[in-house]
This record gives sequence, C-alpha cells and structure tokens, in this order.
Amino acid sequence: MNRRSLLRAGTGALLALPLTGLTDGVATAAATPTDGWTQTSFTYSWQKPWNLALSDRHSSGGGVERMWVYATDEPFEEGSGTDPRTEMRWKVDYSTGGHMWDADVYLPSGTDGATFVQILRSVHPSGTPATDIMLDVYDTGGGTVRRYDGTVLRTDAYDTWFNVKLAHEASTGTGTVKVYLDDSLVLTVDDRGPATRYFKNGVYNHGSGRAEARFRNLRYWTR
Repeated sequence: MNRRSLLRAGTGALLALPLTGLTDGVATAAATPTDGWTQTSFTYSWQKPWNLALSDRHSSGGGVERMWVYATDEPFEEGSGTDPRTEMRWKVDYSTGGHMWDADVYLPSGTDGATFVQILRSVHPSGTPATDIMLDVYDTGGGTVRRYDGTVLRTDAYDTWFNVKLAHEASTGTGTVKVYLDDSLVLTVDDRGPATRYFKNGVYNHGSGRAEARFRNLRYWTR
C-alpha cells in the first residue's frame, strides 16, 4: 500500500495527500519545477501576418488564447523571408539569470511542422543560431512534439491539454535549457552561447495547410 498522510480538513472530511518520503517521521512534499522560482509579471506584443488584423488569426475567451495561421499567409513584416506566424512576443528580454516560460498547451490534430514555443536570440554573435530552442509539433504518432525536427519529447499530443515549461539558466558563457512536460523533466540541453533573448509562443508554420495552437495559464518565473 502506498504511504499517504491523512489531513483533517476544516469541514471534518479527511483529505489524502501523497507523500514522497519521510524524514524523522515528517512527510516531505513533492518537488516541482518552480520550487525556488518567483512568479513574475510580463508583457507581450503580437506578431501576425502583416496584411491582416489580429482578429483574423487570434481569438481569446475563457482564459484561452487561440492562434492559427495558414502556410499561404504573409510573413509578419512586409518583404520578410520568414514563414507565416501568429505569435506572442514576450517583452522580457534577458541575457543572464534564470527565466522560465510556463503554460498549458493544446495542439489541434492536423497541425504539422509548426513551432508553438521558442527562445529567440534577438542579439547574438555573427554566425551563431537565431534560437536556443524550438518545440515543434508534427502530424505523426497522434501528434509528435520534437525539439526542432529531431528529439522526440512526446507523442499523442493532439487534442489534449498538457503543461509545458522551458527553464533557461542563461549566463555569459554557455547556459542550459530544461524542458518539462506535465512537470516531468524530458530534456536538458545547452543553449547556443551568449545572447540577448526572449520567449515566443503561438504558431509559426513551417509546414503546409492550417496550423493552430492554444494556450492558457501563461506564467513567467525568474530566479
């Protein structure tokens, strides 16, 4: 039988809480990725096809931010050679320290070859990559989440809410990025070296057809 503690609630009911261990007979709570971090306010701006109104590619309601884009859409700036997108550009640029992006994500079936969250390096040495990490979804395995188009982080990701956290420990040298899915660590990688960067989330369509992503409970953590 699993060890559990019974705490008496104010109504007289008994509330069962799982224990992760005992120290001198005292229960210890399970660690979470945000332990030691401070939730911090943030602002953002929008990037969307330059010739469309935001409402043509975004809706908000019930605490959910819904974004979609078509492969045939224009880029976010006239004349840009980048792929079409509808994204929230977080205005919390940083170069050092601990920074964490945190949200529940919903990826509708059929979205293929689209980035739904990334750390973009806005100022970086010549010849170094433009991103530290991108999480993409592909139309295989019921929705496969990959780091770029390589490492598989999750399958069966379509049509369900799941939590994603990107925890970046940035430094003047090489830092680390950790990816948590539903609070389980699934990836630890080096970043691409010194830079000024920021988080982006939404849908950045590298594939064909229509791509969509939804977000709720967006939070920013620092330490």
